[in-house]
Amino acid sequence: MGFQETFKALSDPTRREIVNLLKDGKRSAGDIVSHFSSTNATISHHLSILRKAGLITDEKQGKYIYYELNTSVIDEIIGWITSLKGEEQ
Repeated sequence: MGFQETFKALSDPTRREIVNLLKDGKRSAGDIVSHFSSTNATISHHLSILRKAGLITDEKQGKYIYYELNTSVIDEIIGWITSLKGEEQ
């Protein structure tokens, strides 16, 4: 995973809100879209960027696509940020 791509994906407020929605579990694309006033195409673009950055995964179930937070990437980010603090004395 590249931190640059991850942080770039998280720099957008809409994408951060999508990540926030997914913290409670997987959601369908339609459910995600319903939380925003943007078009389906715009939200699809945001989902694509988050997926490319490894922050979310997608799974097709029947005619629906479900998105889920990739917590391993979040754990990597937290670990890196924590390491910046160094050892506590």
